[in-house]
Amino acid sequence: MSPRPVLASMSRGATADGLDKVVVAGGCFWCTEAVFSELRGVRSVLPGYAGGTVPDPTYEQVCTGRTGHAEAVEVTFDPAEVSLHDLLVVFFTTHDPTTRDRQGPDVGTQYRSAVFYRNPDQKATAESVVREITDGKVYPRPVVTEIVLLPAFYPAEEYHRAYFRRNPEKGYCQAVIAPKLAKFRKTHAARLLPG
Repeated sequence: MSPRPVLASMSRGATADGLDKVVVAGGCFWCTEAVFSELRGVRSVLPGYAGGTVPDPTYEQVCTGRTGHAEAVEVTFDPAEVSLHDLLVVFFTTHDPTTRDRQGPDVGTQYRSAVFYRNPDQKATAESVVREITDGKVYPRPVVTEIVLLPAFYPAEEYHRAYFRRNPEKGYCQAVIAPKLAKFRKTHAARLLPG
């Protein structure tokens, strides 16, 4: 049975316990989940699918590139510990937001760079971070990240969750995720979870 979608609304993303949520796509969701799982202030990272037209898509359907979904993660975070701005700075500096529909060896619309905002504040923050990245000439090419309203987020199948932590010896994890995590740990050392 497919998981139920988490429908977005234009309300504040904050939950009853003061946490906030944002959905981002930066290529393979295994990589994005691994990075955000080590960021101070992040309470949970859930891989899934966003931005498509097919309800309750499966991984196999999304991999065809025909559903319109991106592999994405829903990041639940404590804004008292990490602001959305700082979280998005990490996002934009741990993948290549200048390549359309590709991250490294992963090619297709499902690997596009996107911020799926839930409310106008999230949209404005994402646009502000893109301006900072552009003005700071962080990348030699223009940022092509989509900043779009989140219609729904569909959690991925259970076997995708904590994929890197559970499968560090797999070839993809060694060749792609481990180097990305090493770069993140070096670049954002002050933002890592303690331990």
